[in-house]
Amino acid sequence: MATLEFFFDCSSPWTYLAFHGIEALAEETGAELVWRPILVGGVFNAVNPTVYEQRANPVPAKARYYAKDLRDWARHVGLELGKPAVFPVNSVKAMRGCLVAQDEGRLPAFARRVFEAYWQEGRDVSEPAVLVELAGQAGLDADRFAERIGAPEVKARLRANTEELIERGGFGSPTMFVEREDLYFGNDRLVLVREALRRRAAGEPE
Repeated sequence: MATLEFFFDCSSPWTYLAFHGIEALAEETGAELVWRPILVGGVFNAVNPTVYEQRANPVPAKARYYAKDLRDWARHVGLELGKPAVFPVNSVKAMRGCLVAQDEGRLPAFARRVFEAYWQEGRDVSEPAVLVELAGQAGLDADRFAERIGAPEVKARLRANTEELIERGGFGSPTMFVEREDLYFGNDRLVLVREALRRRAAGEPE
């Protein structure tokens, strides 16, 4: 069974699109899906700071196309995608929450609610009260969740995941690895991830 790692941050719309399809892709190809929550801002700060310059001084034609491309992809995968009132959002507590949910076997359910709350409902997922509510909706104990998202161990794990992605050559979200070495970035690369997993399952040369 091949391993498929999914490094992700819920603050990215492209990651929401990829998240929507990654579980089905893993099931289809027989891959073991490994969730790897990260803080994408930490990645940008370390290896991809041009993101901030592009946001501050966008090329108008490129910005218009970016918005169209995002709408087209959302329509293609059948997702509603709104425009959050707060963007970019501080996702650190949400991503710590994903680690807490992972420990309880509820990561996909929690991450899905965070994505929906932010990208469909326009809610501010940096707010602890919002995250506690979403945790309850995802089947987590709300009080325990509220306590654990501030735990030093959880903070350290999020930092470690983020640093590991940087060390392995990643520069944004979503980043996927097939069998640890084969890197893919972006929602539109899911088709190539599927092909890589298919080749491995068939024993074809790389």
